[in-house]
Amino acid sequence: MSRGFLRSTTVVGSLTLLSRISGVVRDAVYSQAFGAGTLMDAFLVAFKIPNFLRRLTAEGAFSQAFVPVITEYRVRREHAEVRQLIAGVTGVFGVLLFAITVIGVIAAPVLAFLFAPGFRDEGGKFDATVEMLRFTFPYVFFISLVALGSGVLNSYGRFGVPAFNQTLLNVVMIVAAGVVAPHFPKPGLVLAIGVFVAGLVQLLAQLPALYKLGLLPRPRWDLGHEGVRRIARLMLPGIFGSSVAQVSLLLDTLIASFLMTGSISWMYYADRLVEFPMGVFAIALATVILPGLSSHHAGAAPEKFTATLDWALRLTVTIATPAAIGLLMLAGPLIATIFGYGAFSGRDVLMCGYALMAYSLGLLGFSLVKVLAPGYFARQDTRTPVKVGIIALSANMIFNLAVVVPANLNGFPVPHALLALSTGMSALFNATMLYRGLRRQGVYSPSVHWRRLLPQVAFASAVLVGFLWWMSGDWSAWTAWGASTRAARLALCVGGGAGAYFVALWLAGARLRDLRSL
Repeated sequence: MSRGFLRSTTVVGSLTLLSRISGVVRDAVYSQAFGAGTLMDAFLVAFKIPNFLRRLTAEGAFSQAFVPVITEYRVRREHAEVRQLIAGVTGVFGVLLFAITVIGVIAAPVLAFLFAPGFRDEGGKFDATVEMLRFTFPYVFFISLVALGSGVLNSYGRFGVPAFNQTLLNVVMIVAAGVVAPHFPKPGLVLAIGVFVAGLVQLLAQLPALYKLGLLPRPRWDLGHEGVRRIARLMLPGIFGSSVAQVSLLLDTLIASFLMTGSISWMYYADRLVEFPMGVFAIALATVILPGLSSHHAGAAPEKFTATLDWALRLTVTIATPAAIGLLMLAGPLIATIFGYGAFSGRDVLMCGYALMAYSLGLLGFSLVKVLAPGYFARQDTRTPVKVGIIALSANMIFNLAVVVPANLNGFPVPHALLALSTGMSALFNATMLYRGLRRQGVYSPSVHWRRLLPQVAFASAVLVGFLWWMSGDWSAWTAWGASTRAARLALCVGGGAGAYFVALWLAGARLRDLRSL
């Protein structure tokens, strides 16, 4: 069965890789055209607000409540009952989303102030954020319905269309930023309109796949439906707990709005590179195992449940560890090679590199949270992640208020890097508590494979550190090279580092078959 999960993870990961590559291209277009100044700071806040709600509700609480319930219906009920559930959820969810969207557009000045109060002192930046937010906020409506469709498709093992969907956003935004925006007096407004168009395109793209399954929703207000009410009950506690990382990142934006201009942009570009390996692997893996874990729980198969979770955790540690090391030690070279052109200055490369180093320390934590959380959501337990999330978020904010804010007031040169570090450490803390909770509940027990895997990964990681230390060189040299030289040298670092890591794993006794078996 693990081969089936591995195959599905490969499909999702490959398509997600395509979306991440197109996302990096999109961000490179942003950086070259607009740099890390006032326009990008304003646009990123205007886009972060609906994006935050998307990840908090649509991809967070809603998906993690919806997928286990619809999987249960698929396993235990008739097809007609599944259609009724989808129709009811679409009707209720759609009406609520529309109301939220209207309120968000009207209250754009209030939202802009709540999430970036530091912009108020810079009238032009604040006004630009409000103007763009009126066009970006409706993205919540479109992309939340996309998440609903993705939940249906994923529960039926159709992972390809949802995984490809993000690429459509990137393509639309590349055209908006690189082709259309330069010809208009307000390029930021063009970017905001591009977000609106992208959301509509993503929604329309899923309809044919749902139609083929015979599950194209016909919205119906049916709040009394048992499945709809159960999803709503599961969502309420999960709205906060399922996306603590996103809450932390948005609170970072709030604090960063008081820092020097460019801080929000530097953190954004750094975060995008951290999201790259996490999206390609950890999120793809979590997407694949959630329906499987839900099926094991619904079918009363605890041995298969714990074996699937253990396999996913071993795979995560094996892949996320070298990715974190690579981001840490190649922070400057990565930023210089991907973003360091045009309006993106050498100082921007340096400041963004510091943020990436800080974020990289939390990559393993971010990835483990994505894999551990389905262990709760598959059992329709959303309360425990809420408690864990509140504790982790509180620790993050205490650090920010006790360390980051005073550091900024006292003239610390890179306070934005401390914000990123705090978020990464919060993710590690979150993952640790989720792991301990599964152990205490008797839901998960580590297999004997860990006794060999951990020393093998530690040895291979040490080899990787040594190789990258030798190959990466001084950051200032990278900014002086041309684009082709940077790309060639980075390819050697990444390719050689990957080769060194996996050869070291093999020499330590690790074999691919170890990760294929539950």
